[in-house]
Amino acid sequence: VQLQASGGGLVQAGGSLRLSCAASGRTFSSYAMGWFRQAPGKEREFVAAISWSGGSTYYADSVKGRFTISRDNAKNTVYLQMNSLKPEDTAVYYCAAISPIAGTLMGPIDYWGQGTQVTVSS
Repeated sequence: VQLQASGGGLVQAGGSLRLSCAASGRTFSSYAMGWFRQAPGKEREFVAAISWSGGSTYYADSVKGRFTISRDNAKNTVYLQMNSLKPEDTAVYYCAAISPIAGTLMGPIDYWGQGTQVTVSS
């Protein structure tokens, strides 16, 4: 699976962006998918994840209620709708294909996308 993230950009605080992650390969629907981010000088952190069916989602506390993850398996694409953006959301955002541990949405990351920059100005 190859992952191509897009949709990043510069936005003012309080604004919105929608990130997309297009996947190649016929096994996309067998993976849970996640978004992670890495701010300058910080470690990469989890943002959100979604099950293979789209029926289950999980969010980091810092984005809960502001971000929404979704997927369209017919289009091999996962999305991250980001609303009420804050300067602290500034980071490079990465999508990832996850082989989830049974009963969870997390597990080993099998594939990473290349990242897309999100910058939120105050």
